[in-house]
Amino acid sequence: MKRDRAYKITIIALAALLITESVLLLRLWSVRPKKEIKPVVIKGKIAIVIDDWGYNLNNLVVLEEIKYPLTLSVLPGLSYSLRVAESLYKSGFEIILHLPMEPYEKFRLEANTIMTTMDEPTIRGIIAQDLLSVPHAKGVSNHMGSKATESLRTMNIIFGELKKRKLYFLDSLVSSDSLCFDLTRKMRLGFAKRDVFLDNQEDSAYIKNQIYKLKTRAKVYGEAIGIGHDREMTLKVLKEIMPQLEREGYKFVFVSELVH
Repeated sequence: MKRDRAYKITIIALAALLITESVLLLRLWSVRPKKEIKPVVIKGKIAIVIDDWGYNLNNLVVLEEIKYPLTLSVLPGLSYSLRVAESLYKSGFEIILHLPMEPYEKFRLEANTIMTTMDEPTIRGIIAQDLLSVPHAKGVSNHMGSKATESLRTMNIIFGELKKRKLYFLDSLVSSDSLCFDLTRKMRLGFAKRDVFLDNQEDSAYIKNQIYKLKTRAKVYGEAIGIGHDREMTLKVLKEIMPQLEREGYKFVFVSELVH
């Protein structure tokens, strides 16, 4: 009997000790310093615009392999304008109208290119018609337009229409004498501008170098916009380089996120 009693007392004592130690361990665990979660540092925001969609469907497969925000600028009134705009919008890309405007150079012009000699009703009618063939557009950029973007009268009409429709304007900046920045600020219209052309040469090394220039600008100014074109080479280089830049701390965004 005495042995059983002593055994029971020992068991109870050990159990009490274990409970006490568990309570102490829980208290120590609750007061230990928590691991600090460091905030993600973004070195700069980058928006990539791909111009001239609508001529064909050749590069849609390559484009769909890029899993980052891209702003796609679709030319109006072409055989595939409507189909491309609808398809790419459903895929989660941002769509803008690539509005043909008068250049100084003697290039072959797109149908219904806005000319500086046109009257206001004609210009407004072209914009309305073009937007029907490029649905889901959040903004407008100029296709060519070195002469038009220097014309105060012409751009005032265009911007009046864009403001009414709550669309932003992206200046491709094909003229150093463009009036667009000052005029959009005066009219309180959303505005962004191109910083770097990515593929003036259809060469992978050149395109990579231009993207690195864009990255540098984003690091210095906090944001940057690059414009390329609907070309297989351009899209393949972007598919390769964009993950690398993301790992370095750069964030890819739509142009609408950089509109001021």
